[in-house]
Parts: sequence; C-alpha cells; structure tokens
Amino acid sequence: MTDYYAVLGVSRDASPEEIKKAYRKLARELHPDVAGEESAERFKEVGHAYEVLSNAQKRQQYDMGVDPSAPGGGGGAGFGFQDIFETFFGGGAQPQGPVPRTRRGQDALIEVVVDLSDAVFGARHDVTVETAVVCDACSGSCCAPGTSPQTCEVCHGRGSVQRVARSLLGQVMTTAPCGACQGHGTVLPSPCPQCAGQGRVRSRRTIKVDIPAGVDTGNRVRLSGQGEVGPGGGPAGDLFLEIRVRKHETFTRRGDHLHCTISLPMTAAALGTVVELETFDGSQELDVPAGTQPDEVLTLKGLGVGKLHSTQRGDLNVHVEIEVAESLTDEQADLLREFAKLRGEERSAARVHSTSQGVFSRLREKLSGR
Repeated sequence: MTDYYAVLGVSRDASPEEIKKAYRKLARELHPDVAGEESAERFKEVGHAYEVLSNAQKRQQYDMGVDPSAPGGGGGAGFGFQDIFETFFGGGAQPQGPVPRTRRGQDALIEVVVDLSDAVFGARHDVTVETAVVCDACSGSCCAPGTSPQTCEVCHGRGSVQRVARSLLGQVMTTAPCGACQGHGTVLPSPCPQCAGQGRVRSRRTIKVDIPAGVDTGNRVRLSGQGEVGPGGGPAGDLFLEIRVRKHETFTRRGDHLHCTISLPMTAAALGTVVELETFDGSQELDVPAGTQPDEVLTLKGLGVGKLHSTQRGDLNVHVEIEVAESLTDEQADLLREFAKLRGEERSAARVHSTSQGVFSRLREKLSGR
C-alpha cells in the first residue's frame, strides 16, 4: 500500500492544515505546466494522496491499514477483499519493520534573473533560498537535548500491530501500522521544542552559485543536496535554479549569436568607413566596406554568447540601416545632380524585384556572388 504521508512529505500525526499546505506546495512545483510532462505521474500521485488524507473518514480507514480508494477497500469493517485474499493465499506486501523517521527531503525550485552579459561569459551569483535545514538544537534527532527515542510500548518496536477483523470467511488476522508510534517503532517522550520533533526547521540562507556561460531563459541549473532537508534530519533534496535572462537594450540573442543594428549615412555606406562599436568585450572597430547595401549583415567572429559546456562562442551580427537625407541645401542638391550625371543616372530606371525576394534572399545572392 502506498505511503500517502511520505508522498506529501508530512508526518502521520500531521494536522489537516499541514496536509493542505504540503499538497499546495507540491502541486505548484509538480504541475505539468511548470515542471513539464515528466512530472505528470508524480502530480497525479500527490493529488491522490491528498484526496485520501484530506477526508477524515478515508484517512481513518487508511490509518487502519486499508486504502479506501483501492478495489474492495473502504468496507464497513475497514477490511477489503484484497486483504482477505492476501491473508489466505499470500502475495501481499507485509510491513517490513518500523518506518524510519529519517527521509530524504523534497527538491526545491527558484527563479534566478541574470543579465545578458552573464549568459555571454557566465557569472557567480549570490542566491537567497528559504528551505528546511537540520535543527541545530537537536541535530536532527527530533528529541529535546538530553533525551532519546523510546521503544513503543504498544508494538514493542515492531512499528506494526496485528488485529482481528471479521470477513465473509470468518475472523482473520491482519497487520497494520501502529497508531501509537505511527509505524516508527519508537516514540518521542520529549520532542525537541525548537523543531516540534521534526528534526528540521525553516531557514533563510545565501549561497554562491556559478551560472555557466550559454544559459538561456528556461534552462535549469541543478545544485545537488542544496534543497530541503528531510524529516528527522534526512538527506537534503536538490535545488533547481530556473534561469530567466533580462532583455538588453542594444543586443538581441538568437541561439549562440548576438544581433544589433547600426544606422549609417548613405555617403558612409557608399565610401566605406570604420565604426566604433561598444560590445560586451569592450570597444571594437567594425570595418564597413565601400558599397555596403541596406539590410547587409557584417559579422564580428567570436563576440557572441558562450556555448554551454564549451569554450567556444557565437558571433556578433551587425545589421546595417542606410539613412537617406530628408532635406538638402541647394549646394548639396547640385552636387548630387553632378554625381548622378557622372554615373549616368539622371533618369535612372528603378529595378523591380519580386515581393517574395526578401532581405535574406538578397543576402544569399550577394554571398554566392550572383
């Protein structure tokens, strides 16, 4: 029978409010829209556990050793056909001794917002998390200082008790978790007052985290053993950092490449020039060749985003916009007319292109030499 208390991460004497709080937390973390489809089965399991433990009658039946949602479960005497079958013919999963108080803690998930420069080079961040940590008063023993767990007088340390139940076949003997010790085999005569016998307390702490170069929005960084400490001071789960990269006012990212746009006067595009461009690597000189056309892309190799798990980087692609003068003085207009005359363009006919030939089509033609 599934341990619904372990599924929700609560003790067997947890209050309805504690059960509801644990369910809501797990439901938020495991919802398929947040954690992905791989969490769907775990999400269903948590919901099923809450359905049983949030209902007083079903919880009572479950604590008596019967899963009220199982086939044949929840009968009048709290004893189903499956229990009868297993009693006479075997094959059922019998309790294997007391349930340990110590269990692994839950994983934790927090969002970390980083700058685009952090994604380019990687960075070290201070991350503040609030999770369960080992109680410093009892060091995870769950007992008040100077005391220790004592053997349960009801089950004598076995963690389970036998009971006689009536069935259609007469009286049969069944085994169920001990209600006095909740199946642990021991009781706490003096629970630790600081952690209320849980062996862990909530605490806020700051840890240093290395954000690797190449991370993008939606990526997760796993920190083993930095999640919630388990009940009874059990091993900690893992901490997952979900990355969100802030938008940059100048550069946009496409995969491992960065993109930006510069505007040039038509004279600079025609004659060629050198542009001082501020990048994440400092000021860089960009050579703009004579005859540069609108929408042309100039590339600075290796100045893009670092690639995950690699020392290589993408490129910085600079898109060129050509500014056409909106107003001219008489002298400027005369010079342009003279220039047009020298090029034989006094009455230059426009070249008509298909509307299907976009920027990238013209760029491919230029690169192929057509």
